[in-house]
Amino acid sequence: MRASCLSASSGIAIKPRRTFRLLIPLVAVLLAGGCVRQAPRRDVLFQVSTINALLAGVYDGDLTVGELKQHGDLGIGTLEAVDGEMVVLAGKAWLIRADGHAYRLADSDRTPFAAVTFFEPDATVQLNETADLAGLQSALDAQLPNKNLFYAVRIDGEFAYAKTRSVPRQSKPYPPLAEVAKTQPVFEFRDVNGTLVGFRCPDFVEGVNVPGWHLHFLTAARTAGGHLLDCRVNHAEAKIDETPEFALRLPLDDSFARADLATKRAQELNKVEK
Repeated sequence: MRASCLSASSGIAIKPRRTFRLLIPLVAVLLAGGCVRQAPRRDVLFQVSTINALLAGVYDGDLTVGELKQHGDLGIGTLEAVDGEMVVLAGKAWLIRADGHAYRLADSDRTPFAAVTFFEPDATVQLNETADLAGLQSALDAQLPNKNLFYAVRIDGEFAYAKTRSVPRQSKPYPPLAEVAKTQPVFEFRDVNGTLVGFRCPDFVEGVNVPGWHLHFLTAARTAGGHLLDCRVNHAEAKIDETPEFALRLPLDDSFARADLATKRAQELNKVEK
């Protein structure tokens, strides 16, 4: 792992990364009814379904929120019938619905698409006065030693501006996500404290997850937020967790089996994410 520093003009200072990684996983062995169980691996991005399946309208919940949290304590996603934008933070899950408000999720709620990891940051970055979301992403990218790995991030601080969106709950037959996004409500926040949560995925996962940064916002009061469309940072601290392993759980239901996952959907994804 590297240790790096930036010039004072950048407005960013980074603490040294961990200088080593434990190569032998810690295994918890539980003897119950004669079964041997291994504890979840912690340096893994665990994902439910694929982004192309979501774009194609596969919205039925495949996994409960309680089961999802067994695989990570930080992440993002959506709820069954694409009923809003999910944020998992410190082991608790919120949903920002189309009314703009954040609601705590029950373990029995179900998700059709989500990604989580056990957040154990490797680096801390001080952010000062980024101009926009592109500037924030560039500042974070400058700290990544290997852009072919996955990274989780949590950013806490003061935002001069944040622009988010959510999506309204859908009814069957489900329309494609690009159609849903045409009616998405947009929310704007000014001079607000809050937290950004999300991942940076490498380019080679196109169709499986979102290449590049995918971030959701939650206010410090945990009352509002959404999928991040733009922001300006006043002062914030970003913690970055390098995540070299990836685990994908695919749905077994009929809607996933019938979905057209061969079609390239990069243009649809760009419309939905931006």
